[in-house]
Amino acid sequence: MRLPAKVIAAIVVLTLGLSLWGWLALAPRKVSLATPTRGAAADLVYATGYVEADDPVSVSAQITAPVKAVLVAEGDPVRAGQPLVVLDEGETRGLLGQAEAQARGASLSENRQVTLFRQGWVTGAARDSAVASATAARAAVSAAKAKLAQTTVRAGISGVVLKRDVYPGDLATPAKVLLQLGDPARIRVTATVDERDIPRVALGQAVVMSTDALPGRILHGVVSEMTPGGDASQRAFRIRIKLDGPANGAPTTRPGLAQAPALPFGLTLEVNVIANQNRNALLVPAGAVAGGHVWVASDGRARHRPITTGVIGPDKVEVRGGISPSDEVIVNPPAGLAEGDRVRG
Repeated sequence: MRLPAKVIAAIVVLTLGLSLWGWLALAPRKVSLATPTRGAAADLVYATGYVEADDPVSVSAQITAPVKAVLVAEGDPVRAGQPLVVLDEGETRGLLGQAEAQARGASLSENRQVTLFRQGWVTGAARDSAVASATAARAAVSAAKAKLAQTTVRAGISGVVLKRDVYPGDLATPAKVLLQLGDPARIRVTATVDERDIPRVALGQAVVMSTDALPGRILHGVVSEMTPGGDASQRAFRIRIKLDGPANGAPTTRPGLAQAPALPFGLTLEVNVIANQNRNALLVPAGAVAGGHVWVASDGRARHRPITTGVIGPDKVEVRGGISPSDEVIVNPPAGLAEGDRVRG
């Protein structure tokens, strides 16, 4: 009995479909393979910073008086002891004249009482009182002269004027900063680090920096200070970096580094603290790693392996354990890939 043509055609189609499905199910899946490579892996902590004086000096008046004249401008070089600001001295000179007049009278009284004591006309107590009064009057003169000297505000260090916040007619007080001085031969970089990254930063770590003001130049330094407390409003911590080279008035701290050029105060820098570095790391493409695992092709089969990762970068991931340098990892494994699937590169 012959089967109808439609039934025969359906059987043929079904047979071909089953054959094709079986072939596809058994055929190796094409994947992208990569062999791990050796290279440098660095865990960098990014921050922004700026150049400032290593030991900035704030200049204030020691007395309260109107400002008569300002003798320097921002950027001017100054020497230690150089006059910077002159205060009005009228009141101070008046006090000095008063003190000198009182001292003269006290000295005359002292001389008289000493002479009369020697002649036996006054007691020792009278003489001692006159001597004490004269001594106090002369001390008052010295204090008035010292106060008069304070009407000229002088530089405490040699350097340059970094900032000027005083003008003639201002009222100078001991609490008000008039000028800020710094030594351009001794500078540092102050950087702000996000609170999420500060646990990875430690004293002595190497730092690399760059700035648009010096295209193509890399500056080197080390973390020299860390603030014990952070800024809660900015959720950040402050670190200070000592530069290698003559920019901080010293030779390079590490041999082989290029000498840092002189840097102007206030220059902004992109800062990268090297928290961890491995110059001979085992690296795989970032697309091969997911959830602490990689797929490897072993004898034509896909194998899922857990790995221990180190530095994770945008393109490469450091692998510290779980695979060998000879393994072939599957990059961007296809969806649905299962343990033991046949694969080919």
